[in-house]
Amino acid sequence: MELSSTTTIIKCCANCGKGEDENINLKACVACKLVKYCNRECQIAHRPQHKKACKKRAAELHDEALFKDPLPPEECPICCLPLSGIKDTLFKTCCGKIICDGCELAVTIKDYERGKKKEDIGMCPFCRTPAPLSNEEEAERINKLMEKGIANAYGLLAADYTEGNNGLQRDMAKANELYLKAGELGYAAAYNNLGYSYYSGRGVDVDKKKAKYYYELAAMGGDADARYRLGSIEGQAGNEQRAFKHMVVAAKSGHEYSLAKVKDGFAVGIVTKDEYAQALRAYHERQVEAKSEARDKAVEYRERFAALPRG
Repeated sequence: MELSSTTTIIKCCANCGKGEDENINLKACVACKLVKYCNRECQIAHRPQHKKACKKRAAELHDEALFKDPLPPEECPICCLPLSGIKDTLFKTCCGKIICDGCELAVTIKDYERGKKKEDIGMCPFCRTPAPLSNEEEAERINKLMEKGIANAYGLLAADYTEGNNGLQRDMAKANELYLKAGELGYAAAYNNLGYSYYSGRGVDVDKKKAKYYYELAAMGGDADARYRLGSIEGQAGNEQRAFKHMVVAAKSGHEYSLAKVKDGFAVGIVTKDEYAQALRAYHERQVEAKSEARDKAVEYRERFAALPRG
């Protein structure tokens, strides 16, 4: 038996004592990694003795992964600045790239200034493919990207089924199926949407345990909205320390509402001065890194469009 600073590493079967030096292929307990077994029978036989320590260590490993500092954001392939969020980006079904709205607007304005033909305006800023002319053409592009395993394509189609957009009937069962696939392929926001479906009963029975499970997968993948929701869930359950740990990580990702919660936590003494300072610093760094004149102009255009009368 060899000891490390954090765990005990066993070089023999925890049940029968047979060791690696006897040419036995020992396999570690999947949940805790603390012990090894020579076969499944030994693992089952040792379970009553191991269960308590296994659960404790598995929970520790889970929290180590769950509360890691946020992943660095993806970058726009044109301006190379960090992407700040879904509402400020566009997924292009022609090339599968995610473009910031600043670059989209800047290219459109340049095309107008250069006197380009109307049909040539609105081309993809990255691959210069014209915009789709119909829902059918858009669907064909999405299907091609899905065949290539592009996670965001599954997420986009799921969103269309959620909202009933682009000629599709609203179908939450189909949307949830697509959100699951998108999440499995690495699109964290899809897990967040799936978590919300289980939390609120969109196309599935309400299941708060599953909702939390998918929110956690989304949060570990870098989705700050999911982490904010986890913080809210923990807070409602009375787990204030865990709630504010989530809010601190989300604030470091640039999540505005989470930063406000961290400030509240600092005011009541749950969040330390150092934790608040780190969160505030990281939040502002994210804002500065993602800022550009083109993106500010895009926000201005979006706000002006939203203020126009409808009908």
